[in-house]
Amino acid sequence: MDKLAIQGGARLRGEIRISGAKNAALPILCAGLLTAETLRLENLPKLKDISTSLTLLGHIGMQVELDDKNSVDLQAAHLDKLEAPYELVKTMRASILVLGPILARYGEARVSLPGGCAIGSRPVDLHIKGLQAMGAEIHIEHGYIHAKATRLQGARIFMDTVTVTGTENLMMAATLANGATVLENAAREPEVFDLAQCLIAMGAKIEGAGSDTITITGVETLHGATHKIMADRIETGTYLVAAAMTQGQVRLLGTRADTLDAVLEKLREAGAQIDVESDSISLRMQRRPRAVSIKTAPYPAFPTDMQAQFMALNCIADGVSRVTETIFENRFMHVQEMQRLGADIEVEGNTALVRGVDKLEGAVVMATDLRASASLVLAALVAEGETVIERIYHIDRGYECIEEKFSQLGARIRRVH
Repeated sequence: MDKLAIQGGARLRGEIRISGAKNAALPILCAGLLTAETLRLENLPKLKDISTSLTLLGHIGMQVELDDKNSVDLQAAHLDKLEAPYELVKTMRASILVLGPILARYGEARVSLPGGCAIGSRPVDLHIKGLQAMGAEIHIEHGYIHAKATRLQGARIFMDTVTVTGTENLMMAATLANGATVLENAAREPEVFDLAQCLIAMGAKIEGAGSDTITITGVETLHGATHKIMADRIETGTYLVAAAMTQGQVRLLGTRADTLDAVLEKLREAGAQIDVESDSISLRMQRRPRAVSIKTAPYPAFPTDMQAQFMALNCIADGVSRVTETIFENRFMHVQEMQRLGADIEVEGNTALVRGVDKLEGAVVMATDLRASASLVLAALVAEGETVIERIYHIDRGYECIEEKFSQLGARIRRVH
């Protein structure tokens, strides 16, 4: 099993290019199921979750052609199976996103329930309720969602909890429904907007994406298109926090500041100087970071996917901070591992009290989920001595070439077997 070995103490300097967003790419790959024509996607990140998704789509019967320029051609002219099996779904919860497109286009779909997740339960009941409101007949049998509908019908759907994948699934399903569908209390994340832009390029009629009310007027068929996947705002935020923690100076290329305003605001509060251009962000930090309190909430508030990284920053910051997690119930699993590095953290319920310490010390730690693993990398960059991070397959799910990119910025990091 691969591990990452990191020698702390180097200030990050230089520039790197940010990859395409995993959380945008996963639903957009599933959008290829909505048309018999070719959907070409550019700026696809090379990640474990992406290859898992492509394997699933290939299993269903989609033709997948990857090239060496981070692009993929998808064609779902003839699907062999209208089923997503547990063996493939269990490794990645986003697999539920095939449900809406297959049902909308073929009138029937059978998708395994996703199963457990390290950071807490993420139920799919809102996906099911929404499809039922659109006229689908749904049964849960032997661990599978079995959905049928001659043709989905437009409906007004209010989601009592903001759900990103729920919004995406229902938006895709509604593109081929009969009549208009209105999604209320919809997720406003940039990745939802990016999916909408791809669907519009394919001929869908969508208004309001990026707001909490999205209106989709169904069409008979969608056609092929070419779409460039947005830059990964969480990868962007992770490297910015790393530079701030190491009192470094970096420039990140191919990314957009307007997708992570809440993160940039907190970095400025911590003492970072940030310059923004149309497709790049530069950060310079000339002092020890100031402690910053954060509270996660749905977009445009502070993202849950950046909570662990800011906890790492607060561990070595000047002062005391509170980190409050409102999205997932088990998202403090990195705390124990950070304590092994010498962090001073107390957890009470969904809030962590973090007292900044003068230094962290290298140790062997274990990654528990994707963002927790990223936070351990950041902590290791400033720890004295060497830190070894085990179970880094979590990192490979969401960060493309992480050791190469950090090495480009001057970090002493290597993968060991």
